[in-house]
Amino acid sequence: MTQTPPPNNRPPRDPFSEFKDDTEVVEDIMQNGKRVRRRGIYLLPNLFTTAALFSGFFSVVAALNGNFGSAAIAIFVSMVLDGFDGRVARMTNTQSAFGEEYDSLADMLSFGVAPAIVAFAWILQDVGNLGWIAAFVYVAGAALRLARFNVQIGSTDKKWFIGLPSPSAAAVVAGFVWTFHSFEATAFGFKVLMAIIVAAVGILMVSNIRYYSFKEVDFKSPVPFVALLAIVLAFVLISLEPAIMLLLLFGSYAASGPILAIMRRTGHARPIHSGIATTEEEMEAANAETSETSVSADGAGVAGAPEISEKGDERK
Repeated sequence: MTQTPPPNNRPPRDPFSEFKDDTEVVEDIMQNGKRVRRRGIYLLPNLFTTAALFSGFFSVVAALNGNFGSAAIAIFVSMVLDGFDGRVARMTNTQSAFGEEYDSLADMLSFGVAPAIVAFAWILQDVGNLGWIAAFVYVAGAALRLARFNVQIGSTDKKWFIGLPSPSAAAVVAGFVWTFHSFEATAFGFKVLMAIIVAAVGILMVSNIRYYSFKEVDFKSPVPFVALLAIVLAFVLISLEPAIMLLLLFGSYAASGPILAIMRRTGHARPIHSGIATTEEEMEAANAETSETSVSADGAGVAGAPEISEKGDERK
């Protein structure tokens, strides 16, 4: 007489469980002095990073479709979003190594690839090999800028950026495109000038020229009433001619580095520290400042770490 097998009371196996286990993000973190493993990612800061990534990708698509004004605006929108992810992560205590890497990759598209493609599709393709070489110099400069920033976190003077932050570099290129795309720029000399500007901005990103980071500005301290009036006036001026005013703003910032460097060499400005910690004491001091301020754009300008973005952030 055959016996009936006992019923299987185990719940049905989730067909997606194996896929979930294989794709789960696992990070080793220090918690209460012990190394523990954390599974999953934080949603809120990475939403801002994803939005910045989307805006950068939209910029590329718009440029390929000939909508250069929209492409330039999308780069500025990406800058604003990139400025929020790191701050949101610090405010909500949701910093993570995944957020840092994700933000760095998003910055590469938004502030490296997108501005180069927008400039190339707009005008650089008309100057032949010089155009694509200038665009590549910019992309390579942005990649090297981000890589160098990632390995120098905690060893640099937070008062200065070493090289032009990538969001500011992207803003210079986007500002030129936004300002001049509606003009019939047929002069070959203007096209060559734009190629030189794009390449020069790319070189500034990997230079050793110091740029003020504005991190020592204390927004919590009382300020004179006239300071608020100045901010209101700045918003009014930008709203009247946003393309021109943003180009002047970021163009002046990009030019400030070489100008101050020349003034220091000629003795017209006070020399500054190299910005890189070389001794053990300097490294310890830099690391202490990093832990106190949770330093992480290109300004630059991170989800899990802040670029002015190098945004309002440092990376960039």
